[in-house]
Order: sequence, then C-alpha cells, then structure tokens
Amino acid sequence: MRFEGTSGYVATEDLRIAVNAAVALQRPLLVKGEPGTGKTVLAQEIADALGSRLLEWHIKSTTRAQQGLYEYDAVSRLRDSQLGDDRVHDISNYIRKGKLWEAFASEDRPVLLIDEIDKADIEFPNDLLQELDRMEFHVYETGETVKARQRPVVIITSNNEKELPDAFLRRCFFHYISFPDTQTMRQIVDVHFPGLKETLLAEALKTFYNLRDLPGLKKKPSTSELLDWIKLLLNEDIDPATLRETDAKKLIPPLHGALLKNEQDVHLFERLAFLNRRDGR
Repeated sequence: MRFEGTSGYVATEDLRIAVNAAVALQRPLLVKGEPGTGKTVLAQEIADALGSRLLEWHIKSTTRAQQGLYEYDAVSRLRDSQLGDDRVHDISNYIRKGKLWEAFASEDRPVLLIDEIDKADIEFPNDLLQELDRMEFHVYETGETVKARQRPVVIITSNNEKELPDAFLRRCFFHYISFPDTQTMRQIVDVHFPGLKETLLAEALKTFYNLRDLPGLKKKPSTSELLDWIKLLLNEDIDPATLRETDAKKLIPPLHGALLKNEQDVHLFERLAFLNRRDGR
C-alpha cells in the first residue's frame, strides 16, 4: 500500500516519498510548513488513499500527553460512590480512552493525526516518546498493558511555534512542505476549480504571489486563502481586468479581505503598490 496522492490533493514527489518512507520505517511522519499548506488535510488524504480510518487528536496549549492515552475520572467515581451506584466497584467504568488508545485497539491499521504538536508544553513530545516507540502503555488504575494490535500510521504536524526536543525528532521521519510554486499552485487550483478561465487564473496568481513577495508583510496569504479569494472572485463575477487596475484609487485588489488579514499589511501594500505604479514599474 503506497501513497500516490489523491484526486483531491496535489502531493509533490518529495511529499509522496516522505509519506511512503515513514510508513515503511513505521515511524511517525513529522510534517512542518507554513499554516495553510495542507498539513492537516494530508492526514485525511493518506487515510483515504490507504483505505484507513482517521483518528484526529488536535493539540491545544492546555493539552497533556496523558490525555492521548487515557484519563481517570475520579470525580465521577466519588459522586457515584456517594449515590450508592454499583458502577463504582469496576474502576474501568471511569477510564476514558484517548486517541492513542483508540488507535492501538483498532482492528484495522488506522491513521492517527497529532495536529499542531508545537502548541503544547515543551515536555509534551517527550512524554509520548515511549508510547510511540514501543506502541504500548500501562494503565495504572487497572493494571493492564495496552498494546497496539498493529502499528498505526502516525502523522504529526507542527507550525514551528517552538522547537521540538531532539530525542523526539530522532524518532520521526521529517518533511517540510515548501510553499507551492506557481505550477504546483495551478494544479491545486485546478482540483478545486476545474475549468477556471486562464485569464482569471493568471491574474489571480500574479496578484497573489506579488502580495506574498512584499517585504515586511506580517501575515503572508496561504494556499487556503488563495482558494477562498478565487471562490469570491467567481461568486462576484469579477472581471480579470480589474486585477490589473492601475487607478491609484483602486490599488488594493477586490475582496482583499480574503488575503490580507490585518490593517498593517493593507497599508503596506497600498504604499508599495502606489510607489511602484507611480514609478512605472
């Protein structure tokens, strides 16, 4: 079973190689890249391509590694004991299985997504080292050891908000999703908007990449934002010629709120666009 991309996801050759290498090595695939480059969607596409179930564990700043294994609900057990509920005699009634437990217990090999691992505390990755390495963990409350029936395909994403520990990195196969070049972006747009007029596509891509290339831009527009913008251009039936507007009063592209996300970037674009067009560049 190999990942070759899907009809709904354009995977570059180096990404396909990385996915298949991680599967062959039975190591987690650590995927980094700019927000909006398709890291999270990749896990769903891998699951679809392999015919596997996707389990998603979305990490927050308050997430603890233990939550991925299981949680013991001592409060509910105490309450039930006060009410005389017979359930209190079986502690397993108060064990809540986490995403790793679900993946380990799955009869078919699932794809497990650990999304945005860099949002959690710096010790979070280290706390999962043994479980991801040995594919087993101990449940202290019941005395049982949970072992994976078969090793899941583990996809871990990071936005590079903080550095990950070396010990954790050694256990992963790493891939950085570079921002798509113009040709790859054309393929991505074609997947979402087949039959898009070439004139509109060309002008939209030119405007988009010009925006991304602006020095000092605080938030560069991503692939997902480009797709949103093109959808709006189509919904509003925007003439491609409008994107080539040279009137100083209309320097900002139409519906730019899909691309520029703060006032500093809007003002920066206005100033640079005005200077460039005034100088005839």
